[in-house]
Amino acid sequence: MNVLILGGGGREHALAWSIAKSEKCEQLYMAPGNAGTHQIAENVPIAPTEFIQIKEFAENKNIHLIVVGPEAPLVAGIKDFFVEAQVKDLQVLGPDKASAMLEGSKDFAKQFMQENDIPTAAYKTFTADSLENGKAFIDSLQPPYVLKADGLAGGKGVLIIDDIDEAKNQLYEMLLHQKFGDAAQQVVIEEFLDGTEMSIFV
Repeated sequence: MNVLILGGGGREHALAWSIAKSEKCEQLYMAPGNAGTHQIAENVPIAPTEFIQIKEFAENKNIHLIVVGPEAPLVAGIKDFFVEAQVKDLQVLGPDKASAMLEGSKDFAKQFMQENDIPTAAYKTFTADSLENGKAFIDSLQPPYVLKADGLAGGKGVLIIDDIDEAKNQLYEMLLHQKFGDAAQQVVIEEFLDGTEMSIFV
């Protein structure tokens, strides 16, 4: 089969390295890929969120499987797009837009955990209109203070701050001065949990 991997980071490079070893993989493409992936795949200058261009490429190259690496195209609904497009003999590996909200919105993920009795740190979510309430919530917590941009911020949307005044200032910067851009239209403030952090991708 012909495979297209979306993305160009280390995660996608690892996926490409593994998929390229499969006897079932006839031709491997990456959009956009990186300087290292061209050694094992053909890099294509298409961004992972350019759905129309991806569809045209998939049809022209007879792609059978699209593997989505980054979060952004999943949150934007690439799986839904291809389900609706009904491209013959093409499967997209990744969750639909509704499921991707677990990654795309920290507030949504926290609500999901609470509703399904999944242990998680105490939290509240605030917008620019509720800035003062956010500051009051910070007052109710013990340091360090954890502030998280609700949306996708490229792994840079979480602040852990020891000083209470700085925490309030950073909340102001996130909500009113667009620190982290659109990702911080909502900010999740939660209690700090001390311990070892582990991520499991399944």
